[in-house]
Amino acid sequence: MPSLGADMEAGTLVEWLKHPGDRVKRGDIVAVVDTQKGAIEIEVFEDGVVDRTVVEPGQKVPVGTVLAVIRPDGAAGASLVHDDERARISPLARKVASELGVDLASVTGTGPHGAVTREDVERAAGRRRGVASAPPPSADRATAMRDAIAAAMTRSKREIPHYYLSTTIDMHAALAWLTAENAARPVGDRILPAALLIKATATALVAVPELNGYWIDGAFRTGTGIHVGVAIALRNGGLVAPALHDANRLTIPDLMRQLQDLVTRARSGSLKSSDVSDATITVTNLGDQGVDATFGIIYPPQVALVGFGRIAARPAVVDGKVDARPLVTATLSGDHRASDGHRGGLLLTAIARHLQQPETL
Repeated sequence: MPSLGADMEAGTLVEWLKHPGDRVKRGDIVAVVDTQKGAIEIEVFEDGVVDRTVVEPGQKVPVGTVLAVIRPDGAAGASLVHDDERARISPLARKVASELGVDLASVTGTGPHGAVTREDVERAAGRRRGVASAPPPSADRATAMRDAIAAAMTRSKREIPHYYLSTTIDMHAALAWLTAENAARPVGDRILPAALLIKATATALVAVPELNGYWIDGAFRTGTGIHVGVAIALRNGGLVAPALHDANRLTIPDLMRQLQDLVTRARSGSLKSSDVSDATITVTNLGDQGVDATFGIIYPPQVALVGFGRIAARPAVVDGKVDARPLVTATLSGDHRASDGHRGGLLLTAIARHLQQPETL
């Protein structure tokens, strides 16, 4: 059972799409799992043949539970979780578990790809003592999702020393470029300002890598790529933040297509496990709601969140004269354990600079 976010402790297997004897390759959808945030398609990360299934449809099991066994062609069965490396239990987590007498097999990992962190072990120890026990599950999905979000955000505010920065960005050049670009495109292929904002953020992170990654076991770990989680409001309430993988390497048209695909699949309940498990930073944009600025809460174990408000005409001084310019407020919520205001300021400055030169994105 993969970890599909810091707020997930367990999932219910809905159905198997592959069965014993079926050949599978990395990336195949093998099962559907129901979580507090909806049904998620589970991808396999092994090539081979399904040897046997371990969990039956309808069973609710903790994150980290082996769901099935895969065997390479001509080899004996090999579990999806083979050993300590696959289980992703850090030495510090093992040490703390030993000191607190916690059975690691019972611990739900909330780190990237289900990694078991020190905080997970300490939380499990608290539950064993009857402290901070999880609330009973709700039958109403919207309520359950709100409970999950509240738990993750409470953890974030409790554990992460947030700092906040903001800057105002002139979008004149970006919108002029966008208008010219869209003039030659069919209506269905037109690019929205959100794609520019995300691409500028992803590109800026290349120069400020300490804001792209995770805080795990008391240390920062840089992300293996720049995977931008995009906050998407669901029609029935709630929020998900699936990732645009390697967003800095995508062209703006490709990023726009992938963004549209994510929004469509998020709202239709057909996200994949790879969509929601490894975002290295989150971007939230509430401009379409008329919000001028948003100061978000970091989604652990990430260490930063970038927010954008609405693009609106406001007075600005240009070449010594006051003019009406399209401006947007960009904000940064940063984890002071991983970075400081100086580095955060560099990120916002880099985002602004890239938006002044949209043709280079």
